[in-house]
Amino acid sequence: MKIQWLGHACFLLEGSRTILIDPFVPSGEIPTDPDIVAVTHGHADHLGEVVRIKKPTVTMNEIAKYLAARGVPTEPMNIGGTVEVDGVSFTMTPALHSSWLEEAGGGYYGGAAAGFVITMDGVTVYHAGDTGLFSDMKLIRELYRPDVALLPVGGRFTMGPREAMVAAEFVGAKTVVPMHYDTWPVIAQDLSGFKAAIERTTDIKVALLAPGESLEV
Repeated sequence: MKIQWLGHACFLLEGSRTILIDPFVPSGEIPTDPDIVAVTHGHADHLGEVVRIKKPTVTMNEIAKYLAARGVPTEPMNIGGTVEVDGVSFTMTPALHSSWLEEAGGGYYGGAAAGFVITMDGVTVYHAGDTGLFSDMKLIRELYRPDVALLPVGGRFTMGPREAMVAAEFVGAKTVVPMHYDTWPVIAQDLSGFKAAIERTTDIKVALLAPGESLEV
């Protein structure tokens, strides 16, 4: 599997299918035509271009209703559930965060914020969504054994580097890719110490990607 970070919380997973997660990049239009989209929660910096893309979208039940009314084909689900779409498995996991559909006029409740465990071609990726640290991340390790963890590290709106170091150990993936940082000044981070500390004290590797860069798993 090829995992490409497009910026912020947006990732492209390429294998037998192409999966786009949280289709927002601050630079503008998403440069891809995915098979499947996954949306973790209702904030505008995660919904992004999902309505324009109009591809089958896996998301929280409340967001799915909002998108379906705008012509987007959806696969609604909720935390703890698993759905299979075109041979790809999506399990929805908890996230400690809010979810508000900000673009719906005055906005309305978007259900709970979430993350995803996505399995394709024998590779399992955990996208934590926007979240704080929580101890049940250990259950994600025990149940799903992810190969790669995509973890927010920006602070203020999610956990920061200190908490993400603990999250990385809880989840236990061999590779961690930081996300949700440096998009705006309020979530700017220097992650050189984060990478050095994790790789010095554990067997986990940290892939610090620039937007547009990728890794193979």
